[in-house]
Amino acid sequence: MGYLDDGDRRQLVEKALFVRLETLRLTRIAGAGHYSGTFSAAELLATLYYHELRLDPANPKWPDRDRFILSKGHAAIGLYPILAELGYFDASELETYTRLGSAFGDHPDMRKVRGIDFSSGSLGHGLSIGVGMALGGRVQSKDFRVFVMVGDAELNEGQIWEAAMSAGHFKLESLICIVDRNQLGIDGRTEDIMSVEPIEARFASFGWDVQRINGHDVDEIACAFDNTKNSSRHQPHVIIADTVKGKGVHRMELDLNWHVGNLNPEDYEEVYAELIGGGTK
Repeated sequence: MGYLDDGDRRQLVEKALFVRLETLRLTRIAGAGHYSGTFSAAELLATLYYHELRLDPANPKWPDRDRFILSKGHAAIGLYPILAELGYFDASELETYTRLGSAFGDHPDMRKVRGIDFSSGSLGHGLSIGVGMALGGRVQSKDFRVFVMVGDAELNEGQIWEAAMSAGHFKLESLICIVDRNQLGIDGRTEDIMSVEPIEARFASFGWDVQRINGHDVDEIACAFDNTKNSSRHQPHVIIADTVKGKGVHRMELDLNWHVGNLNPEDYEEVYAELIGGGTK
């Protein structure tokens, strides 16, 4: 028996496929894009937005909404279609993706895109912003939660660990960090470039509640999110999601060349068919 009922599980698997297919489509519009780091996060984004986050697309600035910070902002190509489907803006606007004057850039801009809680650019800042938002919620006596998704290579940034130390010190139980542990950064395997392991022990040493899951299993993801709500310990939470960079497309899986890239025109239909045919299982 899984954690979710069959209907919810089926929906989340379908939404993760939707994220991958839309990434494929938008990359074709742009002429290049971040396939692999978005594919690794597809189930995480789907479960967040279609199962977990407390949101009101008709009122994007609702003070009591949950916040989400995509610190690994290059995966925005997979987030924009979700926001459009939920009703934050018309999906037709995505046809301008990365075009001159478009609101939809390679990284999300909170000033231009409804539903984006904070802009990203150079990696490493998101967890610090999450700490500030969680502290702000505490001061305002709000019960919203703050989710931050970081990449595993992003853990090389010193600011991440300053934020982790602060969150533990202030016992920010409303803060949830999701580590997309997809094994690769832009320069190579994380453990070759700058080892990030043991991630559990490092966060635990700063006073975090730690879970490690299969980041492509929507049941495990949903259960982990629920655990952050049901914990009796006053600690920030980190969910280390073991994933595969490029998940769902054989030629891209754990291949450094697809961090940023573009398919040849004749390959688009082949990759589309692979995804539709169950490449994400």
